[in-house]
Amino acid sequence: MVNAILFAILIVILAVPFFIKFVEDNIEFFLFVMGILAVTVSGTMSWELVSHILKNHLLYLITAAVFISGLLFELFKDKIKKAVKSALNHISLKIFVFVLIVVLGLTSSIITAIVASLVLVEIVHTLPIRHKDKIVITVIACFSIGLGAALTPIGEPLSTLVISTLKADFFYLLRTIGIYIVPSIIVMGILGAFYVNKSTDDLSMKQDEEYFEEEKEIRKIENFHYVLIRSIKIFIFLLALELLSAGFKPLVDNYIIHMDVRFLYWVNMISAVLDNATLAAAEISPAMDPEHIRAILMGLLISGGMLIPGNIPNIISAGKLEIKSREWAKIGIPLSMITLIVCYFIVFI
Repeated sequence: MVNAILFAILIVILAVPFFIKFVEDNIEFFLFVMGILAVTVSGTMSWELVSHILKNHLLYLITAAVFISGLLFELFKDKIKKAVKSALNHISLKIFVFVLIVVLGLTSSIITAIVASLVLVEIVHTLPIRHKDKIVITVIACFSIGLGAALTPIGEPLSTLVISTLKADFFYLLRTIGIYIVPSIIVMGILGAFYVNKSTDDLSMKQDEEYFEEEKEIRKIENFHYVLIRSIKIFIFLLALELLSAGFKPLVDNYIIHMDVRFLYWVNMISAVLDNATLAAAEISPAMDPEHIRAILMGLLISGGMLIPGNIPNIISAGKLEIKSREWAKIGIPLSMITLIVCYFIVFI
């Protein structure tokens, strides 16, 4: 009965934001309420859980990074715009986007996914393209960052946890999944460059100016109050993911971890709304062979790009660029599904 209710909650989480605009506009609070409901139904709510969540330094690190970067952008936005404009005077926009996506993807495992996503959104703000085109580039770039950050244990929580669980060396993940991730990042860069080239083929200078004006209207004025509210909403978002992961743990323990690895590869699409580090902790064991570990990790990492809650870069970028759930899913779901299918054939066939 409990598992059936948890499954129903999961369906509500996946479906409701796409059909009710109020929920979509307040996705952080919706997920927080669903998280409380999940831990209550599963019986995992306890003071120990609350204490564990509140002691998670990553919550405060991400929130502080978003808050500080928002204030710094106000101080240095003119210099950032000049730097981007100067770069675009020497190389084409499509090459710039390709380099941006690939470099952030490949370096995110060193500078961390948090820093890479903060750099991404501040640069994307200044690009001479429409807001809807910025959304596409952001989703593709976050996909790249989410993949690349898993190459070392310092890139993101999932990679840290996996290395700790397996008691492996620093370069284990690079050796195990790097052969899939590095080419994927390059493909993302090509895809982003191709899209930008296509979307700006017919642009005139006058239209460029109109796009800048459109961006001014879409983006709210960055001030202390707004940056603070946005940071608090991201903190609530992260709390919600912690609660959801704890609440759905019985479902994972009772069903998911016992599945055949080929089926588990697809079931791991739930990492689009659940913390993939938690799923990795439940699914990965030192007793597994590298092929199974590789399949589980790729399923989790690729699926993380589907929806905003899927990984840290998505949450930060969507919050700062005010990207809605539907806007993200429109790009993220097909991109992830195609990549999952291609990767499945490469890994298993």
